[in-house]
Amino acid sequence: MIITTTETVDGKQQKILGIVMGNTVQSRHIGSDIGAALKNVVGGELKGYSKMLKTSRDEAMQRMIEEAEKLDADAIVNVRFTTSQTMASAAEILAYGTAVKFI
Repeated sequence: MIITTTETVDGKQQKILGIVMGNTVQSRHIGSDIGAALKNVVGGELKGYSKMLKTSRDEAMQRMIEEAEKLDADAIVNVRFTTSQTMASAAEILAYGTAVKFI
């Protein structure tokens, strides 16, 4: 499966199959929140949150790919990510793009 942020794949003509999405909602445990609050005082990377977001992006991307595979897509173009806070300690990551079939 080719995944790209561009509108097309170079050298390929494509037929649009539709929008595909994958999402996940993740939260950190209370210990991470306490650690983050302390780190906020002195500054620096919040490694627990960075790890959570990477894991979430990977999971959302995999779910998007699985949706495209159900459509028998060859690629997903125009891939984007978005995030939103769903509650005080939880965030949704959404990966979306356009599934295409090469012709």
